[in-house]
Order: sequence, then structure tokens, then C-alpha cells
Amino acid sequence: MQTETNTNSLVGDGASSGGIVYGQSATDLIGFYGTAPVAQITTYTALTDSSGGTAAAGTGIQALTSTYNSALVVNGISTCAAAINGILANLRTLGIFK
Repeated sequence: MQTETNTNSLVGDGASSGGIVYGQSATDLIGFYGTAPVAQITTYTALTDSSGGTAAAGTGIQALTSTYNSALVVNGISTCAAAINGILANLRTLGIFK
């Protein structure tokens, strides 16, 4: 583990698109912003959206009116589930967790 307090930078060669990999396996320990290093997190799963609503990721959650409208509620739930699942997918793509 590195204990040096100087800032480190990794710079690609600019000629290849290989990128930089932190950790070679899911059991390698990595920490960000001063947190304790941990192995790759594997406990998150996608939300199952059984609300029956229609996700509206482009427009967000509509305001609830003074008249109860269950369609607005279930569409809001569906939009939240879609957004959370998108975040989870992006973090998986980055390898933050599986």
C-alpha cells in the first residue's frame, strides 16, 4: 500500500486507446478519495420495476397535482427505477462493482 502523501498521476502515451486499469482482479483492494481500500463490490442488483408505470428519463418525474393521479405516481416510480438501474449499469461498466 502506498503511504506517500505526494500526488500521483498516470498519463497514457497518447498513441494507444488501451487506457489504464486499476486492480487486476475483483479481489484487489482499491480506495477512492481517502476511503479504506476494498475489493470490488458485488452485492448490488437491478431494481425490479413492477409499478406498471412508464419511465420518462428525458422529462423526469411530473409534479403531482392536487387531484390524486395514480398514473403520475407509478410513472414517477418507474422513472426512478430506470435512473437507478442506469447508474448501476454505468458503475458496472466502469468496474466499480459487478
